[in-house]
Amino acid sequence: MRKTTEKSTKGKIVAAAWELFYENGYDDTTVDAIVEKSGTSKGSFYHYFDGKDALLSSLSYLFDEKYESLKDNLDPGMSAFEKLVYLNKELFLMIDNSISVDLLARLLSSQLVTKSEKHLLDRDRTYYKLLRKIIMEGQQAGELTGEVSANEIVKAYAVYERALLYDWCICEGDYSLSRYSEGMIGIFLGGFFKKK
Repeated sequence: MRKTTEKSTKGKIVAAAWELFYENGYDDTTVDAIVEKSGTSKGSFYHYFDGKDALLSSLSYLFDEKYESLKDNLDPGMSAFEKLVYLNKELFLMIDNSISVDLLARLLSSQLVTKSEKHLLDRDRTYYKLLRKIIMEGQQAGELTGEVSANEIVKAYAVYERALLYDWCICEGDYSLSRYSEGMIGIFLGGFFKKK
């Protein structure tokens, strides 16, 4: 029970922080405002985070919460390709609508220079586990090539998404991430799926 409460408290803090970052900007968001919006305490905040900067790496946590909510919506009748397209579209819609370019750029740049854990590459994240499951199921169903390992396909898919996120940031968000990806993902994934 304690672990669930801890996850819930941390999740509240992360969700409140990113909502405030989006509304007010990173620089104009204070720890006090995050604590107030999350309905938690300063002690709880500092139990999970050393300070506001530590929240930059928590975007991967927010993404994983999104994937947790999406995995229940995956219809077992969907093909592996349809599942991957669905997950990509929903995540990128969330980013389009609630993550500012500045914040995403800060996260990506923090992952480039950090000497500690690179959260975006953590293979124990829900993101990687869910992708691996979908891809392995697709290989077992004969939809995806078996000539490339599931882990290599997962890596390629993650590289594809990070490349689009990076491009979106350097283009200062001047296009819809979700719409652009919708047109590109089939081209990118096509080489892994067997032709019918």
